[in-house]
Amino acid sequence: MVICIQNLMKSFHHRPVLDGVSFDVIKGDLIAIIGPSGCGKSTLLRCVNGLESLDSGSAQVLGTELLSQDKIGHKEFQRRSLKVRQKVGMVFQSFNLFPHLTILENITVAPKVVNKISDSDAIKKAQELLLKVGLADKADHYPNQLSGGQQQRAAIARSLAMSPEILLYDEPTSALDPALVNEVLRVMKQLDQEGMTQVVVTHEMRFARDVADKIIFMDQGQIVEMGASDEIFGNPKDERTKNFLRHFQ
Repeated sequence: MVICIQNLMKSFHHRPVLDGVSFDVIKGDLIAIIGPSGCGKSTLLRCVNGLESLDSGSAQVLGTELLSQDKIGHKEFQRRSLKVRQKVGMVFQSFNLFPHLTILENITVAPKVVNKISDSDAIKKAQELLLKVGLADKADHYPNQLSGGQQQRAAIARSLAMSPEILLYDEPTSALDPALVNEVLRVMKQLDQEGMTQVVVTHEMRFARDVADKIIFMDQGQIVEMGASDEIFGNPKDERTKNFLRHFQ
């Protein structure tokens, strides 16, 4: 297991957002987390990556265990979170590219600053990644010169530049025009074929059904159903899952 979540609890202003969530991720799997808006999907990803603290339970990620700050203290939680984020990349729905840097500079800045690699090595790797995501001719462009789909592919390349073992995506296509969604999903499919472990919060049901190794359906902070794509989409057990999927059929 590269991720093991056990009885994860998280509240905001005394309102439960995650209520006893438990699941495992096997190396190389692509996991799709689906469910209605506001059910805790994004918060779950942020807890896995140490961007949110845990109230209780545990999130073990690549051998590092994240626990509540009440148990391990603020400094130790921050230390462990940083260790996790050095191995786990995250792609957000809003791209988060630096507007004043070219696409090449966006991709090379973190490897140079954080990993201390040379300019030439950083540029070489960035060029390879831009070729992988279909943006080899956009290296000298600025983010505002690219379409939304191109910016999201650049954001994926930026995450890959840090050589992560796991990639997390928080609704990576929700800010895109429908015509641009497939170009981002195509990159994610390619990474899946190459063995990259990916956990994707998504509303793209066709992608989840066709590509994911496991589907997690959440509602009101809990995992309602979890299983293979064929099981969840072909024979959902819970009425809430059936009702949710009915909207997409």
